[in-house]
Amino acid sequence: MKATVERNEMLANSAGPTGRASWHRRAGILPLAYLAALVAVALTHPFLPSWRWLAIHLLLLGAVTNAIVVWSAHFTTAVLRCPAPANRRGESVRLSVLNLGVVGVLASGVLDQPLPGVVGASTVFAAVAAHLAWLAARLRAALPARFTVTVHYYLAAIGALLTGIPVGAWMLVADGDSRPRLLLFHAHVNLFGWVTLTVLGTLLTLWPTVLRTRMADGAVTAARRALPIAVAGLAALGIGALAWWPPLAAGGLALIATATLLTALPAAQAARHKTPASFPSWSIAAAAAWLLVALSVDAFTLLSAPTPAAAADRFGAVLVPLLVGFVGQVLLGALAYLLPMVLGGGPALVRERTERLDRNWPQRVAMANAALAVFVLPAPPYVRITTSLLVLTALLQFLIPAVHVLLASRRQP
Repeated sequence: MKATVERNEMLANSAGPTGRASWHRRAGILPLAYLAALVAVALTHPFLPSWRWLAIHLLLLGAVTNAIVVWSAHFTTAVLRCPAPANRRGESVRLSVLNLGVVGVLASGVLDQPLPGVVGASTVFAAVAAHLAWLAARLRAALPARFTVTVHYYLAAIGALLTGIPVGAWMLVADGDSRPRLLLFHAHVNLFGWVTLTVLGTLLTLWPTVLRTRMADGAVTAARRALPIAVAGLAALGIGALAWWPPLAAGGLALIATATLLTALPAAQAARHKTPASFPSWSIAAAAAWLLVALSVDAFTLLSAPTPAAAADRFGAVLVPLLVGFVGQVLLGALAYLLPMVLGGGPALVRERTERLDRNWPQRVAMANAALAVFVLPAPPYVRITTSLLVLTALLQFLIPAVHVLLASRRQP
């Protein structure tokens, strides 16, 4: 019970008189804007060159990276019990630089010109490196705290991204022979490093809070044990992909799966104590299951591919469950819980926002996951079109009320 109170206090303090609610009203629009752009791309993709590349980067580099930068700063301040910053100028500058870089990378893909991409990737690198320095400074200045391991996950995740960004920029000017290995390294390190490590670290405290129950005994210990296993797996995966040694890469995936299961066991214990009963909880739970599916499919793909080019061509089979099943659902689930909490206005408004974002949640979760399960199986084109439209509908059912919640909160005094 004490841990539950601590976590609720950490989130409740974010909406106090420190300006955090106002900050999240402004920063919260960034992931939603990229998700709206993703919807636009999905609806107009027959007329867009390289639309798959654009959609992937709108989700990962746009929506997910902005969300991670904003919320990792929020959770770092919360778990370390740091004093609220006097102003948000530093965070605003980092986000501005980050999004200038994102626009450059996206423009490079649309225009098929490497220079904007290299400049944009360098700009993103600078913004993320500054974010790393900010997190490390907060960690050094903080007193020992129970959930410090969450910040260690963030630092490891940023290290992975800072490794993956230069490789992505290198791909823009590399010759054809090296591109498949660079692509495999870039995709794996960013997805299983930057995204997955951040998610595992955040869910330590977020998951029981979403369930409104106490944290399972041993959850912090499990998270501490899982982190070095995940980092070792990520290193093996990256080296195996770059050197094209599939057994090493598959072994790295197995280590990441082991780390995921280590953190999932106490999460499952918390869920047995309090059954998930909301859109955020079921969306996050479904995302965890799709992560394990994606890890399995990825290992099979790498081990069965005769060449790096073949593995790169087959990576699309991994991307669908990984991006839509895992990344997309965990992003929407986390935002659906966090946005109502941090926008201020008191308990009544928090309940009203939560109810709006939870509306029709059983239908949304069931429809999205059933459609995705059908999509990943061999099926005729018209079935794939139908299932993709159902997934898009589920995204819109989140996006429209989320935008409404943000815009309504801006009219608050």
